[in-house]
Parts: sequence; structure tokens; C-alpha cells
Amino acid sequence: MRVTTKGQVTIPRNIRESLGITPETEIDFIEEDGKFYIVKTDEPKMKGKFKNLRGIATAKMSTDEIMNLTRDA
Repeated sequence: MRVTTKGQVTIPRNIRESLGITPETEIDFIEEDGKFYIVKTDEPKMKGKFKNLRGIATAKMSTDEIMNLTRDA
């Protein structure tokens, strides 16, 4: 297996199928005793300054109503 200049490696199909890895599957790398393992993760790891706020909105407004609040009258 060869690593690309971008640090990418193709996981062979038989390994992806064995692990149940499909497109958009979140994986992680675990290091134990100098060896690295690929494991599927339960939840996607979100990046960015708003990651802790995702999914907590309670507004009962439509997108158009929210957008109207942000526009100048």
C-alpha cells in the first residue's frame, strides 16, 4: 500500500466490507504499544467554534421567519 502526497491511503475493499466502512463512516486511529488500529466511531467529530451548539436550537420558527429577523427592515 502506498501513501499519497496528501497522506491518503486507500483501504482495500475486503477490509472496508469486513469493518462495515461505507462512505461517510467516521473512523479513528488508536495507538497501542506502538501499533495503530483503525476503529469505527459512534459519533462524528465536529470541528469549529459552533460544535457545542449544534442541535440545541429550540426556536419554533420557519427558516424564512428566522431570516427575516436577520435582515434590515
